[in-house]
Amino acid sequence: MPDDKMTDSARCTDQEASLDDTTRAYQAEYSDRGFWRKVAQHAQKAGKATLSPALTLYYAAQDADTPVWVKTTIYGALGYFVSPIDAIPDVIPITGYTDDMGVLAAAICVAAAHIKPEHRHKAGQSLKRWLG
Repeated sequence: MPDDKMTDSARCTDQEASLDDTTRAYQAEYSDRGFWRKVAQHAQKAGKATLSPALTLYYAAQDADTPVWVKTTIYGALGYFVSPIDAIPDVIPITGYTDDMGVLAAAICVAAAHIKPEHRHKAGQSLKRWLG
């Protein structure tokens, strides 16, 4: 039986391959203003499962220590998150954010080595402000 790390690693590798095309297409969609507008408008509906990785990635991208190639992946994933046009429209109840969550999870895999505890802490603080 394979250990969990190998399974997670293989899963991340598969996600990385499909993420590459998606992030390239959506990098131009990203803006700080658009990101915070989406968070403000959809915080309650999107919930913690979607917002936590989005906010963690946001704070990692703001860090000067994060390499440019990682920021490129992050901004592509966040561009997908803020874009009104995606595979499953966000207005569809329950399933509307599943595609966003998949893209964000893949970006987390790519950026994992560059996500610091302080990024997760800031994301948690923001979640508390938005969701209580």
